Amino acid sequence: MVALQVNDLKITARQGRNLLSVCLENGIYIPHLCFFEEDRHPTASCRLCFVEIQGAPVAACTVTISPGLQVWTDTPAVRRLQRSALRLLLSAHDIDCKHCHANRACELQNIARFLKMGLKPDPLAHIARPVEVDARHPCIDHYPHRCVLCGKCVRICRDQHGQPALSFAGRGIDTVIRHYALGGHTRQTCQDCRRCIEACPVGALKLRQPA
Repeated sequence: MVALQVNDLKITARQGRNLLSVCLENGIYIPHLCFFEEDRHPTASCRLCFVEIQGAPVAACTVTISPGLQVWTDTPAVRRLQRSALRLLLSAHDIDCKHCHANRACELQNIARFLKMGLKPDPLAHIARPVEVDARHPCIDHYPHRCVLCGKCVRICRDQHGQPALSFAGRGIDTVIRHYALGGHTRQTCQDCRRCIEACPVGALKLRQPA
C-alpha cells in the first residue's frame, strides 16, 4: 500500500491500481462515462474524468497509483475541461429525457447536475443524429440519437464473449454503434447476458419486448 493525496484528503491504495477507481471508492466523485471497473485498457474517450497532477490535466482513468501522488480534482482548469467535454457530448445528443427509459437514471443528467450545467447544447450548434431505432439486433434496440459513443457496450461484449456482437461503424460525426452477427452470439445469448444494456450510461440500448 502507498500513500497519495487527493485534494485535501490523504488516502492509501495498492500501487498500480487505477486512480479513478480509487477516487470513486473513497467518495471522491469524478465525472466519467466510458470507464468501468473491469476494463484493463481504459480508452479515455469521453474526456470527462480530467484531474490535475503536477499542474497538468490528465484523464484519471489512465493514471495508476504511485507513491506520493498528488491529485486535484476540482481546480478551475479541471472544471473548464470537464464542462467543455460535456458540451461536446450534448451537442450530438437528443435531449428528450421525458421519453427516454433511462430518465432519472442517466449519467448525463448526473454529470450535468454535478457540473451545474443545463442539458441544452448552446452555444454549440446541435448535430442531429438519426432518430430511427436500429432494430437489426435480434433482441436489442439501439437508439443512435441517445448514444454517446462511450464504447462500453462494445468492450464489455468483447470481454464477456471473446468477440463483440457490437462495434463502431462510420467515421467522425457519422460514427455509430452497429450490430454484427459474430461467433456464438445468438438471440438467447444476448437475452441472458444483457451486460451491454446494463453498462450503457444513457439508455441507448434496450431489450426488445416480445411482440
